[in-house]
Amino acid sequence: MTDPSDVNHGSYQVLARRYRSRSFAELVGQEAIIRTLGNAIEQQRTAHAYLFCGTRGVGKTSAARIFAKELMWHGARIRGEEPPGQDAEDAIFRGEDIDVVEIDGASHNGVNEVRELITNAGLMPARMSFKLYIIDEVHMLSTQAFNALLKIMEEPPDHVKFVLCTTEPQKVPQTIQSRCQRFDFRTIPDHQIARHLGEILSSEGIDFDDGIPLELARLADGSMRDALTLLDRVVSAANGALGPGLLEEVLGLPDESLLGSLVESVTRQDARRTLDHAGELVANGMSHAQLLDSLAERIRRLLVVATCGTESELIGMTADAAQRCAELSRDLDQPTLVQMIVACDAGSRQVRSSGAPRALLDAVLVRLCHMQSFAEAAHLLQGTSGPPAKKDPARAR
Repeated sequence: MTDPSDVNHGSYQVLARRYRSRSFAELVGQEAIIRTLGNAIEQQRTAHAYLFCGTRGVGKTSAARIFAKELMWHGARIRGEEPPGQDAEDAIFRGEDIDVVEIDGASHNGVNEVRELITNAGLMPARMSFKLYIIDEVHMLSTQAFNALLKIMEEPPDHVKFVLCTTEPQKVPQTIQSRCQRFDFRTIPDHQIARHLGEILSSEGIDFDDGIPLELARLADGSMRDALTLLDRVVSAANGALGPGLLEEVLGLPDESLLGSLVESVTRQDARRTLDHAGELVANGMSHAQLLDSLAERIRRLLVVATCGTESELIGMTADAAQRCAELSRDLDQPTLVQMIVACDAGSRQVRSSGAPRALLDAVLVRLCHMQSFAEAAHLLQGTSGPPAKKDPARAR
């Protein structure tokens, strides 16, 4: 998992580089793509061009390098030769191999750079069966550069393959896309990121609170690189074990216990305590919009627990925290929780442009406290006795 070329040399290397995937087995969250590429290599059915699409930090460039390595190594085995050694593998993952050429589309986006690529592509590979070009952020190429690239992609030499990586596939011309096998890399689920972060912390010999990898995974929003960057920051600040409250201190997150008290007061329909807790959060530097966004996220956890049960991977919490959510959501039906989230979202957008944001914030919070009463009143007006009885998801299973 660790890149030997990134570890020593007298300086610390960030976790995102030290733990960058170097094999298909280490690439997290892209199982279908891994299986397809692996089978294509084994069956010698690889295409001459691939387009890897996806948001930042989901493994596009890593997958391109791994594909190059596996393709080269498999070719050597087919020819009955000894696969290249560790130095050759390190060169590929540093982007310095003579047969695996990496080009940054953001800084080499002109037609002259692509013409140079075309000229060099005519040369046979030095030691491999293929010369493979990885063009990162390919959508940054100019129109003239794309036109030049199209010429060689229409009729590429047999020994040349391309892997184009992009975060914005809509900017890649259809003429280019039509000549590629396209793979869409999905954002990585929180539970897979959290598990990977936990494995890294364990391998580093760092003790940690179980909730920290889960919270970092949520903050990373599906990007493994972002998660590792956040983890690096937290580990550096802690200088030891990662305990409760560390994320609030290091990343400037709101007080989790105070947010928990706010959620509890809302679910208990205690408007006075709700406003008191909100006042403390605002006094500690939390903006009105951030408060409502954070509250919406925590009510969403109640909704997931009420809908899917405490064992669902969608929750992204420790078992104790999930059980606490189950207790808080017991007296609230799913439609009410949905309305609470909608009210938080609408209020968050409105306070950003309001001339009286605190008044609007307080109004939204008090409304949340009485949301269940509003629902019951609506049912009475419709001639029914109340909202439908809740089903226990755990019992239903």
